[in-house]
Amino acid sequence: MYDGVLILESLTVGTELERLQLTVRKISRPAVGNASADQPPVWSLLEFEVERGEELAEMLSRVLDSPGWYADFHDDREIFVVFPGRVFRYPRGDDQAREEAKEFGRGLAIPEPQLDWTR
Repeated sequence: MYDGVLILESLTVGTELERLQLTVRKISRPAVGNASADQPPVWSLLEFEVERGEELAEMLSRVLDSPGWYADFHDDREIFVVFPGRVFRYPRGDDQAREEAKEFGRGLAIPEPQLDWTR
């Protein structure tokens, strides 16, 4: 089972995700201190669990907005980091793969403090 957080504001306007097989663990709406100029100062967070990570990653890669958004989720063995049009999937502890994903995020103008997903 993969654990993750989806920022609802990261979805393109008009997105509808249907038949998702995920479990919602928590919904919150915090003020964000490190939002970029393209991001709102308050985010809606959906904390979830999902069994089929590859399917969710492909789905999200088609609906995440640009620039500056991503989603991530992980289990004990691997990590998914999903950007608009691109999915990174790598074993936990693979610092080189993590840095490749972070570099891709920097290219999308994601603020450095936001590139902080699980190792």
